[in-house]
Amino acid sequence: MSDTLADMITRIRNGQKSQKKEIISIFSNLNLRVCEVLKKEGFIEDFNEQGDIKKDILIKLKYFKGKPLINKIEKISKQGCRVYSSYEEIPKTIGGLGSTIISTSKGVMTDNDAKKQKLGGEILISVF
Repeated sequence: MSDTLADMITRIRNGQKSQKKEIISIFSNLNLRVCEVLKKEGFIEDFNEQGDIKKDILIKLKYFKGKPLINKIEKISKQGCRVYSSYEEIPKTIGGLGSTIISTSKGVMTDNDAKKQKLGGEILISVF
């Protein structure tokens, strides 16, 4: 698997379409950091690492009145076309209702946190 983040996003999207309570994703440090941001923003319920030799991430999906909290999740920066932005030009998701997750020099964070710290970086995910 060359793009584990895209795989994790697809598993989250498919898991919520089929009303699963939890999914298992491939472990990577980037996936773990993105899960931390998704949990902090309230899009997923919880996550934790599993396994010793072959690690996985168990992600507990979050629903409200039977409907998934994540309406749309998509990867912006892809392996063939990376998308970078300065902190002034970070795009808003649905007029600020959603979150854009960015990989900066100080770690993975939301667009609001990056603007407060005046950090630009690679735009990873748009979620609302």
